[in-house]
Amino acid sequence: MPRLKPIFVTALAVLFAPALFALDTQNPPPANSAAPGTLNYIEGAATVDGHYLAPNSVGSVTLQPGQEIATTQGRVEVLLTPGVFLRLDHNSAATMTSPDLLNTVVTVDRGQAAVEVDQIFKQNDLHVVENNVPVQLLKPGYYEFNADRGNVLVFNGEAAALRHDGKFVTIKAHHDLNVAEGPHLKAASFDEGTQEQSSLYRWSSLRSDYLAQANQQIAGEYGAGYAPGWYWDPWLSYYTFLGPDPFYSPFGWGFYPLGWGGWGWGYGGFYGGYGHRIGPHGRVNMPRGGFDGRVSSFHDGAGFGGFHGGGGFGGGFHGGGGFHGGR
Repeated sequence: MPRLKPIFVTALAVLFAPALFALDTQNPPPANSAAPGTLNYIEGAATVDGHYLAPNSVGSVTLQPGQEIATTQGRVEVLLTPGVFLRLDHNSAATMTSPDLLNTVVTVDRGQAAVEVDQIFKQNDLHVVENNVPVQLLKPGYYEFNADRGNVLVFNGEAAALRHDGKFVTIKAHHDLNVAEGPHLKAASFDEGTQEQSSLYRWSSLRSDYLAQANQQIAGEYGAGYAPGWYWDPWLSYYTFLGPDPFYSPFGWGFYPLGWGGWGWGYGGFYGGYGHRIGPHGRVNMPRGGFDGRVSSFHDGAGFGGFHGGGGFGGGFHGGGGFHGGR
């Protein structure tokens, strides 16, 4: 049985040291460092507690406990714990129930939401509540939630839903759980091929691709003394994630660790402008221009090897939130 913990626990104090920023007057990073609930991307119309978000809200607006973010004809991406992204589809809403780093809880109020988990630690208690049912995300993977239908889809990874009798129902990869079924919760397999054609899935894959590209742009500028976490890309104007090791997102896009210059690694690297990604159905080759015509490698596989004169932009959880000391 996977590790399971109660959803509401006494929050431990977590101190966030100031982010380390390089000097760049042309592309300054946001004034605040990223924290759970930070808005990372917006397209179309979206609101926080009924107030419309401007395009420059990215990186500067952070959801507080109890605040609701909602979309009409738009979509948004919100940072949760380092390496975890929450995405809202059109006509959807979610409430930041608890933005605590060790007890992160989001409630999907209506519509559809997705969560991409690229990294998670045993210290992270990450829950998504749907129809008053807490669902704990246990492993890296990709998850979708449909509050209108009561569905939880685990494309890859693993989750566990808390039943009304206090017992948990495990939702393994490639399975769907209808949380509206009450005491008769039981996961069942679903047609992934069909679900992968949905607009939310395709948009999430696109966002993951863009985040991987941002990662490649800046990964080479960070080395010793920097902790894995969120880092601001001044060219694309949003945060990306730099982990301690190379990894693939649930969609197969390659992410580099700190200190890597974007030269490609393993089968999933980006070589000479020819990107390779490891998808859910095996290795996929992509010519220059990448997926859907996007550039799959920067500077023909070499990445931007030089943010010279200061070494890039910090935006991660440093100090108490940077996963130093035992993480």
